[in-house]
Amino acid sequence: MRTSLLATVLTLGNALPLFAQEGHAEPPKLLTANGGLMFWTLLIFLGVMFVLTKWAFKPITKAVEARERALEDAIEGAKKDREDAAKLLEEHKKLVAQGRSDAQRFVVEGRAAGEKVRTEIIEQAHREQQVVLERARKEIESERQMAMVELRRDAVMLAVRGASRVIEKNLDDETNRKVVESFLASLEPAGR
Repeated sequence: MRTSLLATVLTLGNALPLFAQEGHAEPPKLLTANGGLMFWTLLIFLGVMFVLTKWAFKPITKAVEARERALEDAIEGAKKDREDAAKLLEEHKKLVAQGRSDAQRFVVEGRAAGEKVRTEIIEQAHREQQVVLERARKEIESERQMAMVELRRDAVMLAVRGASRVIEKNLDDETNRKVVESFLASLEPAGR
């Protein structure tokens, strides 16, 4: 609305000097001083200036000042945001670097722990292997002893059977009888 009022005042201000010149038949010369034209031009200029000062310049000045303050505030806000962003970026870089170092440390610790567990498992496997081997050796020795005893028993049984057959067939023989008698005689003192 103020803009349309301003446009109307300016149009009228431009038209008034033309109305003042209509009374003259000959066209005015540009370099000739015309008192009436100057008066009306000055009067219109002062009227337009008054109207502009009263209703247009103050709101325009206020709007320009408000816009200027808003721009300054926006610039200050942008500077602050930039500084905050720089701080956040620096913190982010520090956190990323710390995360990388922590990850590397975890990897190294994990490898060390894995190697330690591996070594412990190998040592435990060796100990269990030794226990199993020792148990197997004992079982083998025990089985060997039992087999030897069984073998001796079987050998004795076979020898006794063989000897009993030989004795049965050779019992009549005088030499065999003497051998048995001497054996029996040798057993009596040892049995006591």
